[in-house]
Amino acid sequence: MIRTKRVYEEPSETDGLRVLVDRLWPRGVSKERANLDRWEKDLAPTNELRKWFGHDPAKWEEFLRRYRVEVEGKEELLAELQKEATAGTVTLLYAAKDEEHNNAVALKRYIEEK
Repeated sequence: MIRTKRVYEEPSETDGLRVLVDRLWPRGVSKERANLDRWEKDLAPTNELRKWFGHDPAKWEEFLRRYRVEVEGKEELLAELQKEATAGTVTLLYAAKDEEHNNAVALKRYIEEK
């Protein structure tokens, strides 16, 4: 099972494996408070794509298309997340305020469609 959650929310035992999928460390969050199992910067959108998107919902569909192109070359990392999600819960953490239009949601969709 794959879930998404803002890194600013309190960690929960139901989160399972907690994986940050942002390229930048979330502002104002200590490593202790984040309570990460790991940080997968390589699964985050490139800086260019992140800046282009700017969390604009009007650009969401195009962001999904461009992001898919970026992650398609990262099959080993994706396969590892899929394997971990089969064994238990994986929570993809993100810092964006928009809970529907962010890279963790896009990554979750991509993995589930594979």
